[in-house]
Amino acid sequence: MIISPFIVFDGNEGCGKSTQAKLLKEHLESIGQAVLLVRDPGTTRIGELIRSILLNPDHTEMAMRAEMLLYMAARAQMMHEVIAPALASGTTVLCDRFVSSTLAYQLGGDGLTADDIRAVAKVSIGDRWPDVTLILDMPVEQSIARVQRAKDRIEQRPIEYHATVRQNYLAQARHMPDRYRVINAGRAPDEVQVDVRKALLSVLRV
Repeated sequence: MIISPFIVFDGNEGCGKSTQAKLLKEHLESIGQAVLLVRDPGTTRIGELIRSILLNPDHTEMAMRAEMLLYMAARAQMMHEVIAPALASGTTVLCDRFVSSTLAYQLGGDGLTADDIRAVAKVSIGDRWPDVTLILDMPVEQSIARVQRAKDRIEQRPIEYHATVRQNYLAQARHMPDRYRVINAGRAPDEVQVDVRKALLSVLRV
């Protein structure tokens, strides 16, 4: 069985992760590599339905544990239906958000611990963790200001919440430096992309 790299782009709202993932996909395809770009939650029919529930601003009563489990359910479906088959076929998978997001956004809510989240994640993804997670980091005030459309249920939370999310991302990177890379996202996209490719030299032919 061929196992290809599994790369995650993550970070606070408006950090540019989606842009950087698309730029890397275009570059890898231009040099002849098979690449699949997915988004979490979403990508599958079931995942997109769950995404619409999670991000709908009307669902203010949602408990944090329910929120965490819905993210994991969408993730489980995407892993089963899309990611695992792609990796097995030799396709590089780029994912816009993953378990790292749950460890940043839901950590501490309703008493959730990192161990709680990782235990559920292990079941949902079949213990197939990303090879590298790139954290696109920038000050929260700057990243939130980049969100121009109507804000979803998560984005509407206070800036103090998003500041904690940022610190949760950075803590993950400190805890697992072999699997995480932190990149300064507060620059022009082409400059950030240079660092993205450098950070992935160990797992990709870029």
